[in-house]
Amino acid sequence: MSNSKPLRGRRIGFVSTRFAGTDGVSLETAKWALVLERLGHTCFYFAGQSDRPPERSQVVPEAHFSHPDVVAVDDAAFPENGDAAEQQAAFDPRPPGMRNPLRYRVRPPRLTDQIRDLARHLEDQLYAFVRHFDLELLVVQNALAIPMNIPLGVALTEFIAETGMPVIAHHHDFYWERQRYLVSCVDDYLRMAFPPVLSTIRHVVINSAAAQELSRRAALSALVVPNVMDFDHPPAPPDAYAQDVRAALDLAPDECFFLQPTRVVQRKGIEHAIELTKRLGLKARLVISHASGDEGDAYERHVRAFAALLDVPVNFVADVIGDQRGRTADGRKIYALSDLYPHADLVTYPSTLEGFGNAFLEAVYFRRPIVVNNYSIYDLDIKPKGFRVVEFDGFITEVTLQQTRRVLEMPELAQEMAETNYQLARRHYSYSVLERRLQTLVADWFGEESAD
Repeated sequence: MSNSKPLRGRRIGFVSTRFAGTDGVSLETAKWALVLERLGHTCFYFAGQSDRPPERSQVVPEAHFSHPDVVAVDDAAFPENGDAAEQQAAFDPRPPGMRNPLRYRVRPPRLTDQIRDLARHLEDQLYAFVRHFDLELLVVQNALAIPMNIPLGVALTEFIAETGMPVIAHHHDFYWERQRYLVSCVDDYLRMAFPPVLSTIRHVVINSAAAQELSRRAALSALVVPNVMDFDHPPAPPDAYAQDVRAALDLAPDECFFLQPTRVVQRKGIEHAIELTKRLGLKARLVISHASGDEGDAYERHVRAFAALLDVPVNFVADVIGDQRGRTADGRKIYALSDLYPHADLVTYPSTLEGFGNAFLEAVYFRRPIVVNNYSIYDLDIKPKGFRVVEFDGFITEVTLQQTRRVLEMPELAQEMAETNYQLARRHYSYSVLERRLQTLVADWFGEESAD
């Protein structure tokens, strides 16, 4: 560890659309806050939804991407579906004959007004947040990278430009990485605020490819801080509460449990997990832990139809998986995702695109064998560390099937691979790695003093 420390504990405000649930941004924010608190700082939260301590949170509904006014802006800005013309027409007072034939790229005046009005309201709330909690540093979590809430990004940019507030902008995924954001009538706002080019912002990305692309597109340098887990403290063995997980998920005693620990969105490539389950020729069931989330349910309908077509048993269990234990309205137990991992015979991670790969680290943390699609960030940043997994490159091959069967049939091999992976992750993706990076970022603003 470093022989220096920050001059004193700082009051740090986290800003995003939401801090709640099990999405990657919320999970990584919790890890950052935990490490910063260990270093003596105090953390506060600004978001449209927050499950963090109420006394340290400012909840502003318009900051959430699901607020009706924000959804209306998003629908009009990005023509992602067939009724985009109607969505834009609601903002465009001109007669149909006067509307530009390239209307998807031309912004109606009412949409500009809507963005500005919301941005001004959010900026006022940011000023109040900083004043109320006497903040010295902001950490913006993904709200200056992906335009799920354009007014919030604009508000943050204006606020930072007007105040010179020290900011760490933690970017998880950028708009140019998502097809739905590539055609819009808000390109000027995207260049302005996602991310902004301001001297008081220190940019952080979660993989080296993002750092290179940010440099190419905006001439901005960024520190790479990968996602982490607490590998210095292994998970506790399953307790009595989680002993009945298999039965609760309708798994037969002689049935293999394949866990797909992700949301049901297209880039997760869940078809590959279904195909793998089918072609292995074993009695096995695929369990998908999360719902579709904020990207609609069309892909989930496709996954269900594909599983039915191949006659593969798939359980969608998002209704009984939460960020913490509890009970459903009808009295069923709610399990944390960490309750599932120890019972899984195999973790499937067939994603075609990931900013990093939280589920990969979770599988390593719980020492589970993993089948991984060779997505670009895995290939570039993670694989070179030497992790031992069953890997495929875009489609399931006979070699994939043979290697998977071997891991399932040879527990000692699975254990050896899992232990190797755990020790590698401990060296590269532990909280101690995050602590060193955050010390560097905070010290960049406030300096250091030698430890006694």
